[in-house]
Amino acid sequence: MTACCSEEGEILYQLQSLHKVIGTKFEACTGISQSRLELLAVLFYVDEISQSDLQKKVNIDGAAVTRHLKQLEAKEMVARRRKPEDNRIILVRLTEQGRERIEASKKEKERFIKEMLAGVSEEERSMLKNVLSQMQNNIENMKA
Repeated sequence: MTACCSEEGEILYQLQSLHKVIGTKFEACTGISQSRLELLAVLFYVDEISQSDLQKKVNIDGAAVTRHLKQLEAKEMVARRRKPEDNRIILVRLTEQGRERIEASKKEKERFIKEMLAGVSEEERSMLKNVLSQMQNNIENMKA
């Protein structure tokens, strides 16, 4: 890929490739996708939240959130119910089994992160964090 791209193009390609690999390896390591774990993590800190508010907090499209929640509900990690006062609103909460899954995944996630960052110094980690933050800001400020 290096012969046909600029250095900047190569960075974009590496970031896209890394994103795919991280997702696959993370799920293999922890047994749950990063998206689903993110949903569970938000639910860990609230008693109950509307599905639309949850979707806003995790910044995942509505259809994907619904799909993830249905799968998590089938595994009895979350429970959903309609709000009695407004039947259009779906409320979501973490079950005890979901709470246990979050606790168990913390160690797996820490091990994954440690292995992923092996050989990267504290200074390099700090620099990487700053660069990624700047890139995220740039992307968020782009005009579509």
